[in-house]
Amino acid sequence: MAISVLTLCIALLHLLGILAAMHAVQHTRTPQGAIGWVLGLLLLPYVTLLPYLYLGSSRFLGYRVAHQAASPSTPPQTPVPTVDPGCHRYAAISTLHGRPFRRGHQLRLLIDGAIAFEAMLAAMATAEQCLLVQFFIIHDDAIGRRLQQVLLQRAAAGVQVCVLFDGIGSHALPQQYVETLRAGGVAIHRFATHRWRNRLQLNFRNHRKIVVVDGQRGFVGGLNVGDEYLGLKPPLAPWRDTHMELRGPAVADLQQLFAQDWQWITGTRPPLLPSPPGEGDASALIVASGPADPQETGSLFFTTAINAARERVWLSTPYFVPDHSVRAALQLAVLRGVDVRVLIPSRPDHHTVFLASTLHAHQAVRAGIRVFRYQPGFLHQKALLIDRDTAAIGSMNLDSRSFRLNFEVAAMVVDQAFAADVATMLTTDFSHARAVDEREYHDAPYLRRVAMHVARLFDPLL
Repeated sequence: MAISVLTLCIALLHLLGILAAMHAVQHTRTPQGAIGWVLGLLLLPYVTLLPYLYLGSSRFLGYRVAHQAASPSTPPQTPVPTVDPGCHRYAAISTLHGRPFRRGHQLRLLIDGAIAFEAMLAAMATAEQCLLVQFFIIHDDAIGRRLQQVLLQRAAAGVQVCVLFDGIGSHALPQQYVETLRAGGVAIHRFATHRWRNRLQLNFRNHRKIVVVDGQRGFVGGLNVGDEYLGLKPPLAPWRDTHMELRGPAVADLQQLFAQDWQWITGTRPPLLPSPPGEGDASALIVASGPADPQETGSLFFTTAINAARERVWLSTPYFVPDHSVRAALQLAVLRGVDVRVLIPSRPDHHTVFLASTLHAHQAVRAGIRVFRYQPGFLHQKALLIDRDTAAIGSMNLDSRSFRLNFEVAAMVVDQAFAADVATMLTTDFSHARAVDEREYHDAPYLRRVAMHVARLFDPLL
């Protein structure tokens, strides 16, 4: 009897493996990924079925449908002045995201955690009507409690305070932290898939970092809320990161993105205030991507921006796992004579990604791309510099997770003064970096090189 039950269980697992393999063939984004899942599900379903439930889906079902059915209204806009002529070469990016470049921005580059958090917390403390806050990670540590106190103070002053955090990224956040905010009048929710088809997914994380104060000041970048982002937690300290502040009409687009995520979770709309035109001249476009997009928005953004470069492409990313399109764009830029540089960490925070990044860095160097490893501490900065007039700061890493599986946001700016600030920042970073050469790969122990190639097999999940 026991044998027949065991046989029945094995047969059932193989049947489920066949059904899952059929699903993988139809829905996996790349042929390589489809082959990997199909072989695993057919040959070893008792090993691969559970991971496929958590990691196999590549589309966030329901999110876009929900917004088509009940989309939050856009905050009132003032007439937009003519944008910088340099924006025209990024027309495809504007069309892809369904929103225009807007002119009239004042911008501030916020380098590293101490400066960025002082600016954000000070701005939050001035909120009089509405405060929107979204982070992938919030910790209950010193900086997390400072954020908590500011939020409670503004809520007590009658400000409508809305907070989103990712359920997986902030898995260690105590419920008491959340309940304290709710008791103080703060509307706070964790971003989760929360639909039955997506419920088991570890993918589809909301990696965005957005702060909007009274519809007038917006912040985006790479920093989460935790003491490690202030460089207070070895062995990754000092932590290298960048944020930016915008004032001007594009802040309305940041509000709109927050509103879409808020509506998905709560079914209601947060308050949306009009964003003033601003007193600056910089042109900006809010770039957003996610697994609900009908196209691979993140990868297309990087590919288009790199293809537009004629003088330089400088990239800073903690995870260098480019897909074929981005890798080809970087190689073509080198062939056009463009100064292509990529800044990556010298210390790992995720070992599998670091191994895959090391192999990609080796192949990039062989293609003529200059790759550098930042030496002082962990590099978490996500920055892109194109020629002498364009820069982007945001949450997007150069990996498949940011390209396809996470919700991301960045501000793309066409403005020579801001691009010069980013160039100065990156020049300093490169001065603290070591150039990668082919010896890094060839001098590695044999088993480590094998591990790099094994890690690369997981590119679609990294």
